[in-house]
Amino acid sequence: MKFSTEIRDNIATVKSHVEKLDALHAPDLKSELVQVAKEGTNHIVLDLSESRYCDSSGLSAVLIGNRLCRDSNGKFVLTGLQASVEKLIQISQLDRVLTIVPTASEGFDFLVMEMTEAQLDDNQESE
Repeated sequence: MKFSTEIRDNIATVKSHVEKLDALHAPDLKSELVQVAKEGTNHIVLDLSESRYCDSSGLSAVLIGNRLCRDSNGKFVLTGLQASVEKLIQISQLDRVLTIVPTASEGFDFLVMEMTEAQLDDNQESE
């Protein structure tokens, strides 16, 4: 299994099980992210802690996940970046676009907090 998905509290955690997120594996990640979005989950944590390498096609898959969430008023969080992957994201200046936290559990907690704040804002607006 190249990627696994766990959905809890309307947040999908997609975990990569590939060492190289490259042209060989990026299409599978894209289809996993699209499938999660199709099923109605618009908050995604992408855990790349097992991926030690990423190329432009891997970055493209990551950006598709970010766009799917943004287009459905959700949030996308990238976690578990190895040094080489983090460096590529910084060089391409995607660290300015993507929400990046150290671990998948922190990503999940971040999204729970974001969802709670959004609900509070909605409640205040309707009063």
